[in-house]
Amino acid sequence: MAFSGTRRSGARIREGLALTSIERKDGGWLINGETRARMLVGAGGHFCPVGRWLGNKGSPAPVLAQEVEFQMEPSQAAAPRVEGEIPELFFCHDMLGYGWVFRKGNFFNVGLGRTDSHEISRHVKDFVAYLSKTRGVETPISGIAGHAYGLFGHTKRKILDDGALLIGDAAGLAYPESGEGIRPAIESGLIAAHTILAAEGNYSEKNLSLYTELLNARLHRERSRLEALTQHLPHIIKEFAGRQLLRNRSFCQNVVVNQWFLRVAEQRLAFGPQPVRRELASA
Repeated sequence: MAFSGTRRSGARIREGLALTSIERKDGGWLINGETRARMLVGAGGHFCPVGRWLGNKGSPAPVLAQEVEFQMEPSQAAAPRVEGEIPELFFCHDMLGYGWVFRKGNFFNVGLGRTDSHEISRHVKDFVAYLSKTRGVETPISGIAGHAYGLFGHTKRKILDDGALLIGDAAGLAYPESGEGIRPAIESGLIAAHTILAAEGNYSEKNLSLYTELLNARLHRERSRLEALTQHLPHIIKEFAGRQLLRNRSFCQNVVVNQWFLRVAEQRLAFGPQPVRRELASA
């Protein structure tokens, strides 16, 4: 589905078409044997066909998640003990993922994601049972859908080539601390648009390298000394430490919520009159 901004741009939109073929043709691209373009932007998620064309058949240890959004019956809506103003997060006992439940009026969004691929369905089933017991939320298991995505700095995907680049989950840009990928997806789209305009019709990989430069400057975060030290610790030690830290209200508020999820200290992405390279590097 095309966003309203795309429609306002005057671009020709073709919805509901499956991408069946991508070919190099006369210095550009031929899509499905009929549509020609000089530049491709892959925005089709972890299994984006443009990403596959660039050689990304998968991703090492992607995050696997399952979620469902559903409307409660009137009788059920009065029962659940979930506040609409407070999203709830539930970390897995082994610290390899977390579940969530968001209430939006009479709708609920329930899901769970993990950084390993072992028995995700079992973890989801256990989480759904826990929500039923403690929050009164009866989640329809049959409606749960799965998806995968990569974490920035943890997946080595090719995201750039002559006349092509990837954005959002297609490029594996979710924040490694939280797995949240909406903001990185939007910002990577803005950076891609800026890069394409700056290329002035020369869409060689070298001329599009501004994209990776700006993207890395925006998303890169220097690891603290503590993070560097804990990186090589056995998981059982990190698991124990994580559970202890999550019992600390100050840590949950200032680190988990403000830094990892809300990123309250992060400046808004803006392309001002100053060179973007310098602006993003200092953001």
